[in-house]
Amino acid sequence: MATPGDGAPAEHDSNDSLFNRLYTGTGAFEVVGNRRRFYVLTLVIIAVCLASILLRGFSFGIDFAGGTKLTMPAGEIDKDRVAAVVEESLGEEPEMVQIVGTGNARIVEVETRFLTTDEIAATKNAMFEEFQPVTAAGETSVEAIGDSARSESWGGQVTQKALIALAVFLVIVFVYIAFRFEWQMATAAIVALLFDMITTAGIYSIVGFEVTPATVIGLLTILGFSLYDTVIVFDKVEENTRGLKHTASRTYAEEANLGVNQTLMRSIHTTVIGILPLLALVIIAVWILGVGTLMDLAIVQMVGIVTGTFSSVFLATPLLVTLKQRDPEIKRQTTKVLARREKAEALA
Repeated sequence: MATPGDGAPAEHDSNDSLFNRLYTGTGAFEVVGNRRRFYVLTLVIIAVCLASILLRGFSFGIDFAGGTKLTMPAGEIDKDRVAAVVEESLGEEPEMVQIVGTGNARIVEVETRFLTTDEIAATKNAMFEEFQPVTAAGETSVEAIGDSARSESWGGQVTQKALIALAVFLVIVFVYIAFRFEWQMATAAIVALLFDMITTAGIYSIVGFEVTPATVIGLLTILGFSLYDTVIVFDKVEENTRGLKHTASRTYAEEANLGVNQTLMRSIHTTVIGILPLLALVIIAVWILGVGTLMDLAIVQMVGIVTGTFSSVFLATPLLVTLKQRDPEIKRQTTKVLARREKAEALA
């Protein structure tokens, strides 16, 4: 149960509506006082994600796993029939068959293991005999079926560069926030970012979304969104707690909880506004235009925006309070506030 010194909610009318409390930001939603519950929830989420990553792994795209890709105008072709023809030719199922685009722009993409020159020729001939694809010039020819090979080392190079960029990014973020605010806020922000990365990766593992270079790039972009949301909350907390050590009206935990409430509606609006254009991107760019790379970017960013909002509200600020309560001056101020309240209650 939350105590007054632990970030207890402000008094409010029981008839107050949920939306009224959200918009007024009165501190009625107890976040900091229930931080132990959120810590447990966070640890459970991390444990599930790490278990899936270690046991289930990821579904890597051709850029990471390596292999051969065949492409062909789709027309009205059914992808299951394409998979059956390829399997009959190779003697094994293709790793992935998908159709992207609409109308005349529809194409079928087939991903397989690395194929020899003879295997590529045999598979293309089998597909041509079955579907009679037409080239851009309007001729029925096997040339309408394209092929390309991708080495797994290319995806590894992308990942390596992304990890280097991530390390540099985290160092810069820590230094900036520690300089602009304080080291406790910098630590809480970095922990929230690490939670976002683990959770997003875990969801990809659990659901089985394909991991591509675009996914790796998208993962880096969502960190900026999460950091923005966290800094907005921290800025309000700093404003509320400025000069706190010289007062005895509210504790640091209570002021931090008030700051979360005052920015909660903004966080919700930012999340919704961030997700809507990504949904439009999926509908227009992927379903209509058939650009698969944009699907990878959109999915990872939608997942990241949701996890980023959770971490900035329910992890970063509660963790900040836990770190700040180790400060002797904050401890003394909290004790002074509680003692004053006890005295006032006794007199009453």
